[in-house]
Amino acid sequence: MAVTMIEAKPVLSVGAELGEGPVWIERDRALWFVDIKAPRIHRFDPATGAHDSWPAPTHVGWILPASDGGLVVGLSDGLHRFDPATGAFAPLATIEPDLPDNRLNDATVDRAGRIWFGSMDNREAAASGRFYRLAGGMVQDTGIAPTEITNGPAVSPDGTTLYAVDTLARTIDAYEVTADGELARQRRFLTIDPAQGHPDGVSTDAEGGVWVGFYGGWAARRYDASGTLTHEVRFPAANVTKVALGGADGRTAFATTARQGLDAAALAAQPLAGDLFTFPVDISAAPACEARL
Repeated sequence: MAVTMIEAKPVLSVGAELGEGPVWIERDRALWFVDIKAPRIHRFDPATGAHDSWPAPTHVGWILPASDGGLVVGLSDGLHRFDPATGAFAPLATIEPDLPDNRLNDATVDRAGRIWFGSMDNREAAASGRFYRLAGGMVQDTGIAPTEITNGPAVSPDGTTLYAVDTLARTIDAYEVTADGELARQRRFLTIDPAQGHPDGVSTDAEGGVWVGFYGGWAARRYDASGTLTHEVRFPAANVTKVALGGADGRTAFATTARQGLDAAALAAQPLAGDLFTFPVDISAAPACEARL
């Protein structure tokens, strides 16, 4: 099968140190994302070009919509509600108080309203990162083995498969999600060639395809549910962190990038590093999900 080749185009200049966590929130008709290291939360309306941002009190890994109309974010110390009207954060759950060097990194919400999220060592050295699940107001360790840099997770649109990334090992594993939200039947979904960079954030589309951002790889790629490469998107920036699908018709992709780790020469050669990019897709976004807090 031929691979569809696409070129990404810049859509918003933010120069993020570590842009991450893009998510299309349909009720806002806007793309939300974060700069983990700045740290800031961003909102972008592609229809008008309007851009708003808010400072966060600690490293901010992600932002997701809640079913009550609010927003929930992952900060270094745990889960918080975020109110864009005031810029205020209200704690929901403390995570890993015994690991002060850890922070939250990436997350998703499934059709049952559960939030799946990972932690990691901010120094990217210790295997202290774990994957968690928030369901029914309770946070539980999923039992996935600890690693240095967790990424994802992402959940298939039917809610039955969870994809978890071990960035430094360059692997993506798939797990069966049981009816009660437990993980079972682990299998290797992808092992990434080092020449392609490191697999970063992942997301899924309406057909169960898996989009992967490649840190240091100048690309994002889509694989079908069997692990076959179907699309490759090239960027003028090396560090592509995550793809989100949305827009008016659900067929517009947005991707965050990062300046982190680039020296002066690399930054000069990549003036768009850290910006938000867009590209068209032929397979639409999966139905939107909201967290049940």
